[in-house]
Amino acid sequence: MRIDRLLCTLRFARTRSAAQKLVDQGYIRRNGERVLRGSLDVRVGDVLTIPLGNQVRLVEVLELPERRGPPREAQACYRELDPNG
Repeated sequence: MRIDRLLCTLRFARTRSAAQKLVDQGYIRRNGERVLRGSLDVRVGDVLTIPLGNQVRLVEVLELPERRGPPREAQACYRELDPNG
């Protein structure tokens, strides 16, 4: 799944274009490497670093969502990792 679509369906961005803007600005990392293209594929097991506001979220993708559903459904597709550990 494309990373811009994933960020939208997991509710880290409100729209796909907002997710694309995060990617274009070079703020997103996949497995420690900066993501420069919204078309980059994300797979189960990848670790994403996502800066949102004043915090940085480190998440592991557990499942690729089929649609942008309610927040609880989106949260079941990833797990938060402790950025300090």
